Order: sequence, then C-alpha cells, then structure tokens
Amino acid sequence: MFLPQLSIRRPVLTTVMSLVLVIFGLISLKRLPVRELPNIDPPIVNVTTVYPGASAQVIETEVTEKLEEEINSIEGIKTLSSESREQVSTITIEFNLSRDIEVAAQDVRDRVARVRGLLPQDIEEPIIVKQEADAAPVLVLALNSDRHTTLELSALAENKLKDRLQVVRGVSSIVVGGQKRFAIRLWLDSEKMAAHRVTVQDVERALHEQNVELPSGRVESWERELSIQTRGELKTAEEFNQLVIRNDRENFVRLRDIGEARVGAEDERTVARANGREAVALLVIKQSTANTIEVAHGIKEETERLKPILPEGVVAKVVYDESVYVEHAIEEVWLTLGIAFLLVVITIFIFLRNVRSTLIPTIAIPVSIIATFMILHAFGYSINILTMLAFVLAIGIVVDDAIVVLENIYRHIEHGMAPMKAAFKAMDEIAFAIIAITVSLVAVFLPLAFQTSTAGRLFIEFGLAVAGSVIISAFVALSLTPMMSARILKPVDKETHGLLFNLFERGFQKLNRRYERILRWSLDHRWAVLSLALLSFGLTAAGYRMLDKDFLPEEDKGRMLCVVVTPEGSTSEYTDRMMRKMERIVQSVPEIENYFTAVALSPGGHGIPGNPARGFMFVAMADNRTRSIQDMVAGPNGLGARLINEVEGALAIPLIPKAIGRSFSQPFALVLQNPDLEELNRYAIELVNQLRGVDFLANARSSFEVTKPELRVRIDRNRASALGLSVRDISRTLQILFGGLDLSKVKIAGKEYDVIVQLERAARLNPGDLDRLYIRNREGQLVQLSNVVTTETGAGPTSIYHYNRLRSTTIEATPVGVTLGTAMERVEEKLRAGMPSTFRYEWAGESRDLKDTGQEIVFVLILAIVIIYLVLAAQFESWLHPLTVMLALPLAAFGAFGLLWLLSGVNQLGVALFGWAHYSPHPPAIARWLSAIIPRIPAMNINLFSEIGLVLLLGLVTKNSILLVEFANQQMAKGLNARDAMLQAGLVRLRPILMTSFAMITGILPIAIGFGAGAESRRPMGVAVVGGLLASTFLTLVVIPAVYTAFDSLARRGRGPALQPTIELEASSNAKTNLA
Repeated sequence: MFLPQLSIRRPVLTTVMSLVLVIFGLISLKRLPVRELPNIDPPIVNVTTVYPGASAQVIETEVTEKLEEEINSIEGIKTLSSESREQVSTITIEFNLSRDIEVAAQDVRDRVARVRGLLPQDIEEPIIVKQEADAAPVLVLALNSDRHTTLELSALAENKLKDRLQVVRGVSSIVVGGQKRFAIRLWLDSEKMAAHRVTVQDVERALHEQNVELPSGRVESWERELSIQTRGELKTAEEFNQLVIRNDRENFVRLRDIGEARVGAEDERTVARANGREAVALLVIKQSTANTIEVAHGIKEETERLKPILPEGVVAKVVYDESVYVEHAIEEVWLTLGIAFLLVVITIFIFLRNVRSTLIPTIAIPVSIIATFMILHAFGYSINILTMLAFVLAIGIVVDDAIVVLENIYRHIEHGMAPMKAAFKAMDEIAFAIIAITVSLVAVFLPLAFQTSTAGRLFIEFGLAVAGSVIISAFVALSLTPMMSARILKPVDKETHGLLFNLFERGFQKLNRRYERILRWSLDHRWAVLSLALLSFGLTAAGYRMLDKDFLPEEDKGRMLCVVVTPEGSTSEYTDRMMRKMERIVQSVPEIENYFTAVALSPGGHGIPGNPARGFMFVAMADNRTRSIQDMVAGPNGLGARLINEVEGALAIPLIPKAIGRSFSQPFALVLQNPDLEELNRYAIELVNQLRGVDFLANARSSFEVTKPELRVRIDRNRASALGLSVRDISRTLQILFGGLDLSKVKIAGKEYDVIVQLERAARLNPGDLDRLYIRNREGQLVQLSNVVTTETGAGPTSIYHYNRLRSTTIEATPVGVTLGTAMERVEEKLRAGMPSTFRYEWAGESRDLKDTGQEIVFVLILAIVIIYLVLAAQFESWLHPLTVMLALPLAAFGAFGLLWLLSGVNQLGVALFGWAHYSPHPPAIARWLSAIIPRIPAMNINLFSEIGLVLLLGLVTKNSILLVEFANQQMAKGLNARDAMLQAGLVRLRPILMTSFAMITGILPIAIGFGAGAESRRPMGVAVVGGLLASTFLTLVVIPAVYTAFDSLARRGRGPALQPTIELEASSNAKTNLA
C-alpha cells in the first residue's frame, strides 16, 4: 500500500502530517462551544393565543379548534397537541425530523394568517415561536431589596439591566420573571359609576378619543419648517384621574369621580421570591450554539460592572446557574480521560514490557483524539458530556490498530529481520486489514444517523466522535506507527531484557501453556463447547427479560425543580401560601444554598397570563455537601415525604433532573383520548384513583379536571332586546370590569405600557356584585345588568386538552421503587383489562421517549449487525466466515446483560442496607458497617446509555474473532487442517487479543466505575461495554475455535464449499492481516 511505504521512507513528511492534525485539532478545540448536551433543534412550533376573559370552553371552540383544523393540513406533522385554558390557547406542533424547522414555522404562520379573520376580534395576535432545545434558562439573576418595591425592581430590570445583559456574547434573550411590569391601572367603583350615570363603555370611548397622539404635519415657511407635535397623550396617573369621562352640560364627570388611576402592574397575580424575599429574576436564555460556560461568566462579569449603578439597597445575586454543573461535568470527563489514558499506557507496558515499544502506540492516542476535534468543528458540533464520553471510550479503541501494527512488525524482528525491513513486510501484510477492520467499526455507528427521536439524535455527535477518532487512528497506524517502529525498535540481538521483562515473560508463557490445554480440550469436545455457547445464549435472553427498562437515570446536577399544584380556582394568594410552606421545608435542609419561587409565572415571557394554581421552585445545592439529591429527596424524612405530608392543601412534587430535561413534567405520562368530556373525566378519575392505590407510583394526577368553580351568566335575549341592549355590550362590560383589559397605551422614556381598566377588587368579590353594574341602551338610558341576566354557580373544566385533534387528558405520576418501563408495563396491563372500548391511549413525554427509543435501538442493532456481516463478508470473500466471527456478538451480550444484572442485585442489597442503617429507628452498628461496604449502584438496567453501550460493543467484539479466523485461514491455505490451523491461531493470537482487549477494558473502566458529576448516566454504558468485552474475550478464545472446526466438518460432510480457502481467498489473504 502506498501510504505505509511512503511514511516509512519519509519520516519528516510523516511527522509533519501528524503535527498538522494535532495543530488543527487544538485550534478547533479552542473554537468549539462547550455545552451540557449536543445542540438539537427539534422541529417543534408553538402557537399561543390570548383571549382575555374567555373560559376554557370558549377558547377551545372559538380559537383552538379553528386553528387546529387549519394547521392540521400542514405536511409532515408528527403530533398535534393543544391546551385550552382560561384566556389562553396553546397549540404545539411537532414535525417529523425530516422537516426543516424554518420551513415548518413559516407554514404554520401562513395557516394562522389564513384563519385569522375567523377568530374573535378581541384576541391578541397569535404568537408563533419555534421551540428550541436551549429555551430553558442557563442562569437566573435575582434582584431583591428591603427599600424598593417589586414594581421598582421590575422597572430597574427592564430599563437598566435587561438591555446591558442581552448584548453579552452568546445571549439569545433575557426574560424578566416574576416582574410587576409598569402599567396605569384604572380602578373603577361600580356604585360611583351608577351615581354619576357612567358606564364602562363611556370610559372606553373617553380613552380612545382623548388619549391619542397622532402625527400632525408641519408648518413650512420660506426659510424654515416646524414639525407639529400635538401633545394629546396622557402620561401620569394624575393626568388620567383628570380625564373627562362624561359631560352632562353642567359639570364634568372625571375619572377620579368614579374610581382612581394608580401606578400598578400589568399582572397583579404573579409572585416571585428569591431565598424567601420578594424578588424579580432575569432569566438568561443562551443562543443554541453558544458556550454555556462563557455565557455564564460573561453575565457574571457584566453584573459586577452594573453593581455600581444599582440603587442603594438593591442586591443582585445569581440563584441558579447551570454552567456550574456543566463545568464540573466537563472537568470530570477530562479527568476520566486522563485516567483512562494512564491505565491504557500501563496495560500496554505490561504486555510489551519495553518503554520504546510502549511509546509507539501511546503516541497514537493523543494524535487521534486531538485531531478528532477538527472533525467536530467541521460538522458544527460542540464539546459536551457525550462527545467527551466518546473520547474516553475511544482511548482504548484507537490504540488497537497501532498495537496490531507494532505486534506484527515486532514478530518479524523476532524472526531476525532488521526493523526497517520488518516494517515494510508487515505493512504489506496488514495494511488492507487495518482499513477493513476500521470500516467495520465505523459502520456500526452509521445506523445512529437513522434515528428519528430527539433522544436518539443526541447520540449522533457521540457516534461521530468515536468514528472520527477510529478513522484518524487508522491513518496514524498506517503512517506514524510503522515509521516510528522502523526507527525506534531495536534488532533482537541488540535488545537486552531486565528482571521485570523476564518476570512478565514467564507469566505469559505459563498462561500460554494453560490456554493451550484448554484450547485442545475445546477442539476435542467441541459439541460440549457449543452446548455451553447455546446455554449462554439462553442466559442472555433471560438476563434481558430480568433487567428493568428505563429511559434515563436520575442525575445529581446540583439542582432540583419543585412543582406545586393547588385545586383549580385557587387564587395566586392561596398558591403563594402553599409555596411559603414549601420554602420553610427547603430552608431546613442545610445542603440547599439558593432557591427561587414563582407563582403564576408567564410562560415564555411573552405577556401570556400564568396559571395562578401553579407554582414552581428552582433549587440550587451547595457544592460542599455530603448527601446526593437522591438521598435528600428519598426516605421517610426526605424532601419528597415532607412535601407530601406538610404541604397540606396542595400537591407538591419534587423533580430530579435527568440528562435530557422534560421541564415541569413527571416521568410517567399517559394520554387518554375520548371525544366526550364527561366520559373522559369519569374514567380519568377512576384510573387516577386506581393508580393512587398502587405502591409503584406517587403523585398521580390528571391534567383534565371538571373542578374549576365558575359563575354562569345567562342572558335573557328577549328582555335585553326589548330594553335596547345588545349581547355584545353586556359581554363587553363583564369582560372589561371583571377580566381587566388594556384599553389604551402610555409611552414613557421610549417604551410603551398598558392602561388597564378593571373594577376594584372589593367590587368583584362575590356574584352579587354583578347586580351593581349598569349598561347604557340605545336611547342613552341606564339599565341594571340584573334585569337581563341570571346567574348560577357550577364547575367547569380547568383546561381542555387535544392530542392529535382528539380531546384528551394526561395522567402524570412518578415511579417509586421501580423503573419507568416497569411502571408502564404494569399500567398497560390495567388498561388492557379495564379500559372502555371507546377510549384510546398513548404515551407522552419521557414515557413516549422510552417507547420510541426502545423501538429505534432494536432497529439500530439489527441494521448494525447486517452492516457488520456485509463488511466481514467483503473482507473474507466468504458468506460463511462472517457467521463464525459474529458469534462473538451474543457472547458479548451475555457479558453485558450479566454484569448489569449482577450489579443491579448489588444495588438492591445496597439500597436495603442503606435504608436499614439510615431510616430505622435504632439501627445496630453492623447495619452502618454493612451499608458502608455494600455500595448502591443505580441505573443498572436497560436504558438509553446502556443501549448505546450495546451498539458500541457490536463494533468492538468482532476484532478478536477476526484475529483468530483470519490467521486460521492463512494456515489452512498453507495446507493445515482446520483443527491444527485454529490451534496455531489461538496460540499465536492469544497475546494480541489479550493486549487489545485489556487496553479497551482499562480505557473504559473509569466510566464503568463512575465518579464525579454525571457519573449516573455514564456508568451503565461503561458497565455494559466492560461486561461484554470481558465475556466475549474469554469465550471467544474457547468457543470460536470450536465453531470454526464444526463449520468445517459440516461443510466437508455436506460436500458443500469447504472452509478451506480457495486460491482466490489465499491470494486475498496475503493482502490482508497477520494482525500479530
């Protein structure tokens, strides 16, 4: 092959090529953004429409249904879901991954524009936004003060801080959370209005006529021109109080006569606190490709520069910072990378027992890893936990090609060749095989590109990082490694060995003799060995069934989210009292450093009304704590139990974050569908009550409840018509006075604020307050509202949900003591047994991700196996030999599932001992001693990370089989029978097989042990790979020889094409690998 020959002859050129790879890799590393997870832009578009004062039923009928019908015709929709609640319609359109998000968003805008004329005139313009993966805040900066009101803090945040922070590099937007945005509130008194014969329509007309500022042209002389500014706009609350509402020819009725204009807030229901003090928060949203750590540092630096201009008594403090975890996690992975590198080097030295020889494959590691950063930069990817995890895994992989090249060259040197000549001969034999094996390993990751779920797309960068490093390592093995071997290795007669070398050599010789006895027995009793292999296949299937299924492990990210759900119809004041109970519980936990609470938080910061029956708490933990978040939440005295028992009057739910966040949702999410709301509510209540009675789910609740108190106003149309009143005037009066509407605007310092008209709170406390309202009829006379309406109280739906156009409800819960997959299986059994035939069900959120990912992984595994088979068939020029090689795959699965199952049993024992030692009233000393010895090892199940480990195994474990089968083919081509050929192959290939396998195992071992931030997710992947490599390495050395000879005997007995290579195979074999 040209490249190895050129590299050996021209060492300077070879060195320069490797240096260029390293230099460009380092430059790319400097420019790559640092993130927690890869950047994914899910094709999801949200349409939010506000209809002030409208109930959930009105929102569904007049807004949501019309929009959904038009949007549903767009091509490529995966799911169409919506929520219609009081005043707000929210439609979420998730498209197939093949759809371009920009084109999809434009299609949605076009459809909404088409139907806009059919929507009510009083709605606010629909807000259409793309849902980005990074839409959650990466940092929360809280402002609080003992001297300033929340209104003043909101003005400070919006006018002085927001614009300055928004220009920090990498910041996408700043959302002011919990703000009391400036507004002029016109509070009306119904009794004074009646006394002065004023209606709300008079107030609305006065604002439209007297609070205007229109362009008025200019005065032009022959030499100068003057712009005319007609100052007709009101600016202050006092000016609004002087506003003339009505003129009865004798005197003016001003606003102050029927109410009062005061400075207030747009949303009076929003409440926010930081560490128990009233606050306003600035939520920092970063750009999708920005460096999380740099954005956080930039915000903190800019905040320090802004502190001198803050009013006295105002404190700005970071209460939530995701970059801390990202920084720690990346640092931990870098440390793991260093440890893995050190372990691999030690492993290589133990096998080679020579510093010169060890140096050659060692150099391949940094060159391959650093150069891969260039590939990541070329694809626009980032440094994140998953790509760094790929590099840790790659350390044990990239060294394999260099080891194989070195071993083959050294074998020829041992036969008396000079190093230079040995390098040329070895590369002639092995170059094509290096390429073929590299292609087979890279091909394993091709199916990852076909994944269609969001979770699956996260691992595309992971696959590219591993595949890229393997490709670079193949280039290094074909260029730098033979060049160094030709010039660094010494001839055998000049090599001197020390005590350490001789000690290891005796050990390896002893191992060789023992393996020879085992191999001879295996070849003589191959049917017993094959029976053992079949038994391992059965145990593999049993192990898979025994392992629990989950989507993602819980991670200790140093932060937590708590959700409070109060009964529908609760005011923000009631919900806030529940939040204060939660705050007192949180304050008693010493490990909690900061917390930020909010009630009726506006979603997205677009002025959309929040839900007063919902409260949220962002909790940040101290760095120097000894307990994990899981331990703080679990147990009879943990946060979870205390929130349930002590927050009476509300449902308080602690949510521990996972690698892929699901915002405010619980893991278990079941969607029930039925067009009839009464049937839907009846069965949802029945099923929720059943789930509350089981021991494997907690905090079960249904999103659809017909429990919201409502006052139903019925208009007597005949009487209203007789009295000269229109239904619109009646509805408009109620909408403004009880719902509160912004009927005008005020401009101050270049910003526009609302002028909101509403009845005083004291004038709208009970249904009888409607009797004091008057409406002007067509003749100008006042008619009391009670003359044309009747009222009754009842209960209505809190929100009406649609899922794929059908009415639905989502039942959420949190699994307790079991994995999410187990909980889903048990509930599906209940649904099959008792769900009415008129209902349908689907899974949502993390539950749907688990279903989708499980199906995708099966597809990925099958496709990877097919690709491996085709690559091996092309390499061996045979349809039969790949079957022998691929027998290593089920052997690896046996080890992966076996080790996961074994450690899951250790975890169950560790959890039981931990509970005995820490939760029992008077635990004995032995309980704490045993608890300290037996560790808890969570997430030892089938989850997304362990499944990716299985995909990785497919490309790793076939190497050992290739080494044996390829060498045996060469020996059979020389005239040996299958038994003798495989016996010789096993003895010759034992050392390179053990060396490459243990190099990979020691490289992955730090991940399997797991320590530091994010270890909970990395550990299952490492355990699966280590278990698979251990089992496949040792079983391959015994089972593959027996299968190889058995296939040869069957082929000969059946007079089919024998395993003995043909002339063509022999010729191709010489161009392939000696691999030793």
